[in-house]
Amino acid sequence: MKIAVIGQSLFGQEVYKELRKDGHTIVGVFTIPDKDGKADPLATEAEKDGVPVFKFPRWRVKGQCIPEVLAQYKATGAELNVLPFCSQFIPMEVIDHPKHGSIIYHPSLLPRHRGASAINWTLIHGDKKGGFTVFWADDGLDTGPILLQRECDVEPNDTVNTIYKRFLFPEGVKGTVDAVRLIAEGKAPRITQPQEGATYECIQKKDNAKIDWNQSAEAIHNWIRGNDKVPGAWSEVDGQKVTFYGSTLVDNGTAANGQPLEIPGASRPGVVTKAGLVLFGNDSKALLVKNLQFEDGKMIAAAQYFRSGSSAAVELTEEEKTFAEQMRAVWQSILTNVSQIEDSTDFFKSGAASMDVVRLVEEAKLRASSCQLQNEDVYMNTTFQDFIQMCVRKLRGEDDEEELVVDYVEKDINNMTIKMPHQLFINGEFVDAEGGKTYKSINPTDGMAICDVSLAQISDVDKAVAAAKEAFEEGEWGKMNPRDRGRLIYKLADLMEQHQEELATIEAIDSGAVYTLALKTHVGMSIQTFRYFAGWCDKIQGSTIPINQARPNRNLTFTKKEPIGVCAIVIPWNYPLMMLAWKAAACLAAGNTIVLKPAQVTPLTALKFAELAARAGLPKGVINILPGSGALVGQRLSDHPDVRKLGFTGSTEIGKHIMKSCAVSNVKKVSLELGGKSPLIIFSDCDMDKAVRMGMSSVFFNKGENCIAAGRLFVEDSVHDQFVTKVIEEVKKMKIGDPLDRSTDHGPQNHKAHMDKLVEYCQTGAKEGATLVCGGKQVQRPGFFFEPTVFTDVQDHMYIAKEESFGPVMIISKFKSGEVDDVLRRANATEYGLASGVFTRDISKALYVSEKLNAGTVFVNTYNKTDVASPFGGFKQSGFGKDLGQEALNEYLKTKAVTIEY
Repeated sequence: MKIAVIGQSLFGQEVYKELRKDGHTIVGVFTIPDKDGKADPLATEAEKDGVPVFKFPRWRVKGQCIPEVLAQYKATGAELNVLPFCSQFIPMEVIDHPKHGSIIYHPSLLPRHRGASAINWTLIHGDKKGGFTVFWADDGLDTGPILLQRECDVEPNDTVNTIYKRFLFPEGVKGTVDAVRLIAEGKAPRITQPQEGATYECIQKKDNAKIDWNQSAEAIHNWIRGNDKVPGAWSEVDGQKVTFYGSTLVDNGTAANGQPLEIPGASRPGVVTKAGLVLFGNDSKALLVKNLQFEDGKMIAAAQYFRSGSSAAVELTEEEKTFAEQMRAVWQSILTNVSQIEDSTDFFKSGAASMDVVRLVEEAKLRASSCQLQNEDVYMNTTFQDFIQMCVRKLRGEDDEEELVVDYVEKDINNMTIKMPHQLFINGEFVDAEGGKTYKSINPTDGMAICDVSLAQISDVDKAVAAAKEAFEEGEWGKMNPRDRGRLIYKLADLMEQHQEELATIEAIDSGAVYTLALKTHVGMSIQTFRYFAGWCDKIQGSTIPINQARPNRNLTFTKKEPIGVCAIVIPWNYPLMMLAWKAAACLAAGNTIVLKPAQVTPLTALKFAELAARAGLPKGVINILPGSGALVGQRLSDHPDVRKLGFTGSTEIGKHIMKSCAVSNVKKVSLELGGKSPLIIFSDCDMDKAVRMGMSSVFFNKGENCIAAGRLFVEDSVHDQFVTKVIEEVKKMKIGDPLDRSTDHGPQNHKAHMDKLVEYCQTGAKEGATLVCGGKQVQRPGFFFEPTVFTDVQDHMYIAKEESFGPVMIISKFKSGEVDDVLRRANATEYGLASGVFTRDISKALYVSEKLNAGTVFVNTYNKTDVASPFGGFKQSGFGKDLGQEALNEYLKTKAVTIEY
């Protein structure tokens, strides 16, 4: 058909483009005149295509159609007028002229909400259903016959902007084009609008948008959101008009903590809190407002009401000055009517519109990828100087909506001052545990207390889970673009790298890890893990699946990978930060939220991680950290009905208990990385020096506190004595001492109870007849140091041959030359299957042994070689599920199949 498009805006532009794609000829575009030298988007698009564009200031004078205007319109030969969004009054001579008449898009379910502010009134009235109508134009106000209607649910906290972006814009464009298609096919209905339920409301303007406080909280909320962003609901506060934006209903407003704010006419004072401004209706229920705007156009976060204007200007570096000049040029290109951009130039008072805000945000991202602005940032920083200051603070990572309050414990140690949070981290804040309960975290190097740490209670678990659930279901994390999620995780990794020496020092004093190892592995691999999974965020995808067609129709089946929701993570004490990273990075990349319980004896790097996550900009509630006991915190997480996944690393005994609790509570998804007794087989044809070096590492790495440590070495008898001799020589060279000393090889065991178990373990081995070649005792010095230990002549029936020491204890057994299958039988004769290893120069033998070893990881001529890209996890009673690699993502995702018939 030959179509005249009469209207304006981005909506009109999209309708125009889709009509052309549908094969229609646009014979003319009739839109508004240029504003401040800038053409409307519809005009710009049409001019680019060479379509005639008419920009009439008006169509009528004193109620009569202007003849010249009508003549130019008729000359286009339009067969149908399409009015996607039109702010001008169009004469009936134009409406009725085409062969097919005129159709109009209206953003409400007619006959409800006739008039120019239909979306506003849909929200103001608290309608549960919204939508749009495409109708045939007549001489009434939105009264013509209905051609097409489509509806959507109105969410409780929808604003004009959210419902427009989510449904009215994208579906409205499709609906308008579908309506034209029906007309072209001769199938377009004309359904007379019913009189019942018809409403007409006035245009919402600033003057009539004042808030009436003498109504319920829900009614006030509806009024504010119905006027958000235009024209803006307002009230007098402290003698001036203040406009309210970003309203949500809240359940616990009566418990709000903050500074009272008197509002004339309100039933009670508002409360300025960290979350925003809490307001009350006459029913004592509450709503929360996020942003406020003053009469001069300045917008602030409501939480900053009593602090507005108090922040000092930051001094720009040379690089930041270059960025500022680039942005000055961008402002100049947008504000073409302004001769020169001064620091005091106001973006909106100089003529900028909402579409210019979108452009400015994108221009800033192009010039500094880490300057991730939101439209709100422009509205809240309207002058050029304020805009640049805001951008620079974001680039420096100083743009938190509110200051993160941390009650640090500070220590001067390792040639630096370390600053350690010691409270629970719930919903973006460090808080005391219920009842102020604490316990002492002990430094294993000297047995002295490092600091008091908050001890989480059941009520704290419930708060943390509730925060994680809200963040997932209602917060920006759940709505965030996966690429933006990845960008935040990259930023977190960068902050961890900036603080790596501090993190490694905290890890050394809290867990006993040798500082150089903590720097390289505990912290270094944690950083690598977050970077690896940050890259996966926008690569999580489903697949299309061919299925039997439902003839004569057809089917399309596809799968979607979706986050699970609230995930609990319970980690051990041997690698406090790295175990957190192995699970949390995949969990976050998949889009979940986390409640994490660190080991009670090693909570401090997890709490420092929480601080860095907050500073990286991860939204509140996404990460929650709860130091506490497994019996209380771990059990409640296993039982909690709102937790949908639990990832655990620890003992097999506790893993079984967790699995049972998760099943009984709500059939949680579970992944378990449990105990191990990993065999390492050393054949006579190995590279002996490498076998000794790697054999030492397989047992003594991280003081033996290593889940994949070689729990038993099988050495071929012809090289057994040579191997043992070389091992003893190397053990004697090991320096036991302060983990912060760069020359130390072997630090203290993690805590006293563990050291005592090692003493008992070695006593049992000696009693059963194994030969204690060296070690087996506590080192006589302060702290929890244990000697590197070697047992030989260990028989298969012995306790130390079957049970894990989780310490620096090498268990050596012989096997006869040539008996490969027999040593494999012995190596597999365990209920564990976490890791294993083999040393041989014979590639055929290596491949055969690696195939027969029943373990999740097999190392050949190496050991402890884990990598962030390689999946890690065990068989049998060593658990199930994977950490690291692409497979780890599946532990935190659910697969949904969707089948469509068409």
